[in-house]
Amino acid sequence: MKFKHRLLALAVVITMSLTTAPPASAIGIPRLLLGQDFPDPDIVKTDSGYLAFSTSTGAVKVPYATAPGPEGPWRVAGDALAAVPKWAKPDGGFWAPDVTRLSDGTFLLYFSAAVAPGGEMCIGVATASKVEGPYTPAGESPLICVPGDSGDIDPQTFVDSDGSRYLLYKSDGAAVGPPAAIWSQKLLPDGRTPTGPRIELLRADLNSEKAVVEAPAVVKTASRFLLFYSADTFQSSGYHTGYASAPALNGPFVKADTPLLSTDLLGGKVDAPGGADVVDGHIYFHGWLGGGRTARGLFQLPISFPNDLPQLG
Repeated sequence: MKFKHRLLALAVVITMSLTTAPPASAIGIPRLLLGQDFPDPDIVKTDSGYLAFSTSTGAVKVPYATAPGPEGPWRVAGDALAAVPKWAKPDGGFWAPDVTRLSDGTFLLYFSAAVAPGGEMCIGVATASKVEGPYTPAGESPLICVPGDSGDIDPQTFVDSDGSRYLLYKSDGAAVGPPAAIWSQKLLPDGRTPTGPRIELLRADLNSEKAVVEAPAVVKTASRFLLFYSADTFQSSGYHTGYASAPALNGPFVKADTPLLSTDLLGGKVDAPGGADVVDGHIYFHGWLGGGRTARGLFQLPISFPNDLPQLG
């Protein structure tokens, strides 16, 4: 077992109990919700049903889909982003959106986009009065664009039980230098103002990760924080979803020894499962469709947390 941090023996024992993955027969067959390109899904539960937002597909900047319940039926309904931000390349695409609601009822849409003219990815934010939008870009510059990160992508919000608001995201890393990492940045209640230093939660330090960790999502259980993330390159069948656990949001996070979702663990039913989001007893994720590398569909499995650990099926 490889650990990034020195931990108490009890933490090691807890982590070792996480490492035995169930067989595919115990997990069950993932439900295909959308059999079309809908990568990096973000799921939002509302009083009237569910919405999902995805990375750009074709000419649609931020596609969104709706459903009356978790199992569907899901249908793609339109484009959530009203306009391209002034700082972003108009043809660069918008990656891995995340939608959250503020206490005053305003909705925020976070996204990654390429900065014009250089092309480095940075994180922006847009606002709307309705969850489906249309969202209007806010600010004259990106919200997160850290020099030396080689790009910042995959924003995901987390609101703690005390109302504290955080933005998790990935720094891309570089061919020479540190590999990719996942960070937490505290925000003011407006969701648009970083406050204090960012904190590194975990880094791509395992051979199986191929220098990539991305797509963070946090679930808080009774006594733990569980950080779900994708690893390896998304074009590869080795792309998978792992998780790490910590006693606090700022860590230290300890990675489980085996993936939660992988092509092999799902019996080949989903190729390269990643980009996971956990909402209301289900884990949603994308996977390649039709044995090719042209479209990633939206899939779902039940998930529960006995003893503060994730359990599929």
